[in-house]
Amino acid sequence: MVDVTKWPIFSMMGPQELSSIRKACVFGTSANEAVFITKDDEVYVIGLNCSSCLGTGDSQSSIVPKKLDFLSGRKVVSVSYGSGPHILLATEDGELFAWGHNGYSQLGNGTTNQGAAPLLVSASLMNKKVTEVACGSHHSMALTDSGEVYAWGYNNCGQVGSGSTANQPTPRRVSSCLQNKVAVGIVCGQTSSLAVLDNGEVYGWGYNGNGQLGLGNSGNQLTPCRLAALQGLCVQQIVSGYAHSLALTDEGLLFAWGANTYGQLGTGNKSNQLSPLLIMTEKERIVEVAACHSTHTSACKTQSGQVYMWGQCRGQSIVLPLLTHFTCTDDVFACFATPSVMWKLLSMEHDDFLTVAQSLKKQFDNPETADLKFCVDGKHICVHKAILKIRCEHFRTMFQSHWNEDMMEVIEIGHFSYPVYRSFLEFLYTDAVELPPEDAIGLLDLATSYCENRLKRLCQHIIKRGITVENAFSLLAAAVRYDAEDLEEFCFKFCVNHLTEVTQTAAFWQINGDLLKDFICRASRCGAFKN
Repeated sequence: MVDVTKWPIFSMMGPQELSSIRKACVFGTSANEAVFITKDDEVYVIGLNCSSCLGTGDSQSSIVPKKLDFLSGRKVVSVSYGSGPHILLATEDGELFAWGHNGYSQLGNGTTNQGAAPLLVSASLMNKKVTEVACGSHHSMALTDSGEVYAWGYNNCGQVGSGSTANQPTPRRVSSCLQNKVAVGIVCGQTSSLAVLDNGEVYGWGYNGNGQLGLGNSGNQLTPCRLAALQGLCVQQIVSGYAHSLALTDEGLLFAWGANTYGQLGTGNKSNQLSPLLIMTEKERIVEVAACHSTHTSACKTQSGQVYMWGQCRGQSIVLPLLTHFTCTDDVFACFATPSVMWKLLSMEHDDFLTVAQSLKKQFDNPETADLKFCVDGKHICVHKAILKIRCEHFRTMFQSHWNEDMMEVIEIGHFSYPVYRSFLEFLYTDAVELPPEDAIGLLDLATSYCENRLKRLCQHIIKRGITVENAFSLLAAAVRYDAEDLEEFCFKFCVNHLTEVTQTAAFWQINGDLLKDFICRASRCGAFKN
C-alpha cells in the first residue's frame, strides 16, 4: 500500500486527516503543492501556491489544507499539472475545471489571465464528457468518452497539433490523422504530446528535438503522426517524461525512446533514441510503466509485483533498470524523483487497524481455529464451516443436515487441483486471488461450476494479464467454454491483433472445428483478412 506521508508535504497532517484521503496528487517545481480528495468527495489543497495553482482565490501559501468549496461533492476522476503550474481536473460527470498559471492560455478560457480559482472549461467542450486530462509544461489536453482529443495552450513546437505554432486559447479538437479514430489514452511531455488509440496505435506531435515522438528523426511535428516503428504492436499504456517516452504493449513488452541524458531509457547508455527501442527483454512481463513530464525518472512493475527504476534517481544517473524493494511505482517518485512529484493521480487504501476482512485473512488455513479440512491431492486446507456458509451458496447447500458432508471433518476433493482449490477457499476469506495465469483457467472452471461470478471476473483479469501469442487461442477457447463474454472479447481482439503469429501456434490448430470456423468468420467480419 502507498504511504502518502512519503511525500513531505503531507507530513504535517495528523492521522485522522491522512486516513480521510482517497486520492492525491503532489506537483510543483519543488513538489511543494498538492491537491487531494477525501472519502466524502471534498477537494483540498495545500502548499506554496505558485501562480495561484492551489485555486483558493488568492496567492497565499498554506501549510494546512484548504477546502475548495466550488468543487465540493464532485467525484474527481483525473488530475494533471503543468510547470507554471496550472491544474486540470475532470469529474465523473465529464466536467473539466482549470486554474493556476495561464500565460499561454493553457486554462482554455480564451485569455491569458491567471486563474486564481477553479473555472469550468466549456469552450468547444459543450456537451462533451471529459474522461482524462494531461498537461505539458504550458499546454493542455483532454480526452472525451467518445475518444476525441482536444488540446490548447502553448504551441511553440506544435504540441497542440493544430498544424501551426500559434498558441491555442481554447480547446481545439486534434484532428488530422486522428479524425475518425478513437483515442483511449493521452500523455504530455514538456512540449510534446502522445495519444494511444483503441487499436493500439500511437500518435505523437510537438517538440521532437530529442526524438521523444519516436518518429525516427528529430524534427518537430505540427500535426499527429503515427509511430511507424510500433507497427504490428498493440500498445496499451504510454507515459512521457520530461523529454522521453515509454510504451507498454498488450504482451507486456516495454519500449523506450527520446532523451537519455540521465539513462532514463534504461538502455545501459546515455545516447538518445529517435525510434522506440525494446528494453528489459530479460525481465518478466511488465504490467505498468511510469514517468511524468516534470522528471527524468522512469519506473515499471512486473507481473510478480517487482518494481524497477532508472534514469535520474536522487541526482544519480541509473542507466539500467534497477530492482527496488518498493511494491508500487508511486514510491519510486516519492523517494527518488527530482522533484518528488506524483506521476499520476494516486488512489489510496488504509491499513490503520485490523479490520474484519484482515482478521478473516489471518485465520485462513489456521488449524488452531478451523473446524473443517479439505483434502486435495493429499494435502489439507483448514477452514471454518460458518465462513464458507456465509460466503458461498455452494457451501450453504452442502452443509445442510441431510447432506453427508455436514457431518464430515475431512472432505475429499477430486475434481480440482490443490493450487486451484486452495486459491478458491482463500478467495472466500480475502476477496483476492493470487494465482499464476496458467492456473487461473482451472479456477475459472471452478468459479463457473460454483456460480461465483465475482471470482469469474477476477480470473478473467488474471488471464488477460497473462495472455501471450502462444496461449491466446487456448484462452479464447476457455472463455467460450465457460461463457466469459468479456474475456472472450478480449482474447478475440488479441488474436486478431496478432493474427499471423497466433495462427502459427499449435494451440490454434488443436482447437475443435466449430470454434475455429466461428473465429475465422468473426475475424473476417472485422476485416482481419484484408490486404
